[in-house]
Amino acid sequence: MTEKQLTIDGADPLLLFGFNDTYLRKVEDAFPDTHFTARGNKVHLEGDDQALDQIERVFDELTLVLNRNGNLTEEDVETVLDLVKSENGEAPAPFRHEKRDVILFTPEGEEVRARTPNQHRLVETAREQDICFAIGPAGTGKTYTAVALAVAALRSHQVKRISLCRPAVEAGEELGFLPGDFREKVDPYLRPLYDALYDMLPPDKLEAHMEQHVIEIVPLAYMRGRTLSSSFVILDEAQNATTQQMKMFLTRLGPNSRAIVTGDVTRKGCEAVIRRLVDS
Repeated sequence: MTEKQLTIDGADPLLLFGFNDTYLRKVEDAFPDTHFTARGNKVHLEGDDQALDQIERVFDELTLVLNRNGNLTEEDVETVLDLVKSENGEAPAPFRHEKRDVILFTPEGEEVRARTPNQHRLVETAREQDICFAIGPAGTGKTYTAVALAVAALRSHQVKRISLCRPAVEAGEELGFLPGDFREKVDPYLRPLYDALYDMLPPDKLEAHMEQHVIEIVPLAYMRGRTLSSSFVILDEAQNATTQQMKMFLTRLGPNSRAIVTGDVTRKGCEAVIRRLVDS
C-alpha cells in the first residue's frame, strides 16, 4: 500500500469535487481499492502505484476541463475516467494537455501557460518555494507570469488575497502633483499590473475583489509596517527599490504567504541591490 498526496493547483476544489463531493465520490467509486481523504486543496491517497498515478491524471484532466469550460458535469467526469482507465489512456481533445504548463485559463477560455524555458523555471520554482526572484530583461513575461501564478493560487484557495506592489518612480512629476485621490495618483505607476489582471479575471469580479481588498495594488512605500498572511505578494520592478526597501518587503510575509520578486539587472542596479541583500 502506497501513500500519496495531491495538491489541486489552478482550480477551485469546491467546483472540482462537486456539490457534496459528488464528483470526488465518482472518482473514488472508480478506484474501489484506493482510500481517499480530501482536505481543502489536498487529496491524500492510499493504494497501489498504478491506481495512484491514474487518479493523479484524472484530477489533472478534470482541472483543465473545469478551467476551460467554467464548470464540470457528470459526463465530463465519466469521460475522463473512461479515457484514463482505458488501455492506451490517450486523451482526445480537449482533454489532451500538458497540465504543468498551463497556469490558468482566461475568462475567454484561452490558456495562460509558460512558453519559454525560463518561464517554466519560474512556474516550477514558484510552486515549490515560498520566495523566488525572477530576473530578466523587459518583455520576457516576468510580471505576466507572476500575476498568473497569483491569480491561480487565489482561485484554488491556496491564498486568501493578492498584494501587488511596485516602487513609484516618477519621470519629472511627483505623486502629489497628479490629479485625483490616492488610487488615481498611483494608477499610472501600477498600470502594467492592472493590464495583466484584466486579462485573467472578468472586470466585474476584479472590481469586486479590489473593493473587498482581496486584490490590492499599492506602491512599495505603503507596505511598511504590514504583515501579510495567507497572501500571494509580488514586488515588480525591484531594480528601483533600495536595499532597505527590499528588506522591508521580504519581512512583510506572514504565515502561509508566498512572494515573487521581479526585476531587470540591466536597469538601475537591481543586481547590486540583490547582492547586497544576500550578503547582509
